[in-house]
Amino acid sequence: MKYTAGPGDATELPQKFTFNPKEGIDNPALVISDDAGPDLCPRLCLLKREEGEGFGFYLREDQGCRGHVVQQVTPWSAAQRSGLRDGDRILEVNEHFVDNQEHSEVVQKVRASGLHVCLLVLGAEEYECAVSDGTNLMALVRAHRGDGYARPRLYHINREPGFGFGFSIIPIEGDRGRYYLNPAIEGPAERAGVQAGDHLLWINGVMVSTLSHSALSKMIKRCGEYVTILVIDSTSEESYIRRKLPIVPAFACTHNLLHRPKTLHLVQGLQGYGFLLRQEKLTSGRIAHVLREVDPCSPAEAAGMEDGDLLLAVNGEQVEGLEHEDIVSRIRKSGQQVTFTTISIQGRDYFTQLGFSPLLFYEQNIPKREHFPELTLPRKDVHTNRSCPRLCVLHKEARGFGFILACNQNKPGPYIGQVTAGCAGERAGLWEGDVIVEVNGQNVEHEHFEEVMRLIKKAGTSLRLLVVKGTGYEARRNSGLPINPGLIPEGTQPPDSTTDYFV
Repeated sequence: MKYTAGPGDATELPQKFTFNPKEGIDNPALVISDDAGPDLCPRLCLLKREEGEGFGFYLREDQGCRGHVVQQVTPWSAAQRSGLRDGDRILEVNEHFVDNQEHSEVVQKVRASGLHVCLLVLGAEEYECAVSDGTNLMALVRAHRGDGYARPRLYHINREPGFGFGFSIIPIEGDRGRYYLNPAIEGPAERAGVQAGDHLLWINGVMVSTLSHSALSKMIKRCGEYVTILVIDSTSEESYIRRKLPIVPAFACTHNLLHRPKTLHLVQGLQGYGFLLRQEKLTSGRIAHVLREVDPCSPAEAAGMEDGDLLLAVNGEQVEGLEHEDIVSRIRKSGQQVTFTTISIQGRDYFTQLGFSPLLFYEQNIPKREHFPELTLPRKDVHTNRSCPRLCVLHKEARGFGFILACNQNKPGPYIGQVTAGCAGERAGLWEGDVIVEVNGQNVEHEHFEEVMRLIKKAGTSLRLLVVKGTGYEARRNSGLPINPGLIPEGTQPPDSTTDYFV
C-alpha cells in the first residue's frame, strides 16, 4: 500500500477494512493494545558516521526553551538514519544524563564520541509536557533502563609487587568469550573499585569476546606496568542486552585514567601569549599541533603550558583534524583571551592505544564568554554550584549504600567511583567523581582507602558524607580555601533523611 506524506491524492487507495474473528484484524494501519504504555517514551538513537563526515544535525539551546534541542537534521545523514528528529531534546549522550549539564559540555560529549554516538531523546511535545508537569526526567531515564542498572566502569590499574594487577580472570562456563573477575582482597584492582563477579568486556582497546582464555592470559602478562580494563556487573549487562546496545568504553564511568587533558586559560600580555604553535609529524606517524618555545614569565607559562604539549581544542572546539592556518585563525579571533585543551605526547599515545579520544571523558572548565557555533544562550537552570560542598545522608538498604568507593592507588583522597541507579546513594545526591571530605563528621581527605572503608562500615545503617564535585574540590584546594559543612549554600543542606537533589 502506498500513501502520500502530505496533501494530495494517494497513489493507491487503502484496502477496505475487514475483521475476521478467527484471524484477527487485517488492517495494518490499525493497532489495538490492552496497554497503551506510558505517555512519555524516550527513544534510543544510535548514530554511526563515516570518517570525515559529521553526524548531520545541529544542537542548540534557545532562549526561553529548556533542554538541548536537535535542529536541522540533514537528509540521509547518520542522524536521520538513526531516527533523530528536529525538535528532539537530548536526555543522554552515551548513557550519560545531560539534561542538567551545561550546553557546552553536551556539545563536547557529542563531538568527542568518535564515529559512534548513542543519544536518548524525547520528542519536542513530550519534553515540553514533561517539564510543565514537573516530571523527574532522571527517573524517566532510569525506568527506561530498568532496575539495578549501572554504567560499565573503565579502570586503570598499576601492577604492584606481590599482587600483580590484583585480579584473576575466570571463564564463564558454557559461554565462550565471556569472563568474570575475582579481585584479590586489598589488591590494586579492589582498591580501584573492581567488584567480585564483574564481567570483563575489554582490555587495552581489545574486546575480550574475541580472545580465548590462554590468549587473554598472555595479553595480561605482556601489559607491562599497567592495564586498562572495562567491566560491568551482570544485572547491568542484562539491561544492555535487553536494549540491544553494545557495551563500549564511551558508556563508562572512569577511574584513575592516566594523562588527563589540561585546560589552560590565557590572557594576552603586551608581548602576546608567549608561545609558538607548530604542525609536526610525531614518531607515531600522527600529524599534531604542538605547543613550542614557551617564554619564561609569559601568559602561556603562567597558565601551565609545557613545551611539547599537543593542542586538542580551542575554546572547547576540537582542532586535531583542522589545518594549521584554521587553528591560528581561531586563536586570533578569540581576542585578548583564549582557552586551550592540551595533552602530553605520551598521553595522546595512551588514548590512541585505548582507541578513543582524550576528550571523551574530559570535564572541561571553559569560561562563559566563550561559545560554540551551535550555541545561543547559556543555561540558567544548572542545579548546583560544582565548587560548593554537599552533605549527603544515606540510609542503608538491602543492596548497601548504593555506591562504590575508589581512590588513586597508594594515595589518600577517596572519591565516589560509581553510583547505583535508584539506590540510596543516588537519592541522597551523590555523583560519580565526588571527592569525600568527611565521613560522619570525620575528615578523611588524607586517609587511605582502607581507613575510609573502615569508617563507612562502622557507620552502621546511617551514613553522612560531606562531598565536593571533583573539579570544584581541586579549585578550592588550589586556592587554599577550607572545605567544611559551613560552606553548604543555605537551603540545600538536607535533613536527616535521603534527599533527591536532581529535581
